[in-house]
Amino acid sequence: MLQQPQPDDYVIATNETHSVREFVEAAFRHVNLDWRRHVEIDPRYFRPTEVDLLIGDASKAKEKLGWQARTRFVDLVKLMVDADIELLKAQRAGQVRLTL
Repeated sequence: MLQQPQPDDYVIATNETHSVREFVEAAFRHVNLDWRRHVEIDPRYFRPTEVDLLIGDASKAKEKLGWQARTRFVDLVKLMVDADIELLKAQRAGQVRLTL
């Protein structure tokens, strides 16, 4: 993307769709916890009913850049959880200071 002669917009996506619940289930499963014991669901944050399907179309990135997703959903969730765990360990050890 950054090496292209002209700037352009690209969608980087897997062409798959997953719910927030699937993400939460996969994340908690990775650390051997039952998500229902740690997550509260607030209906105020549900998506509007007029949104039928949200799915990223990475065909332009594939066509122009030769890019395609190689990381599966569950593997991406594991990478994200592991990164957060490492960040928390570094924070507890005083190596990182998180600012909001």
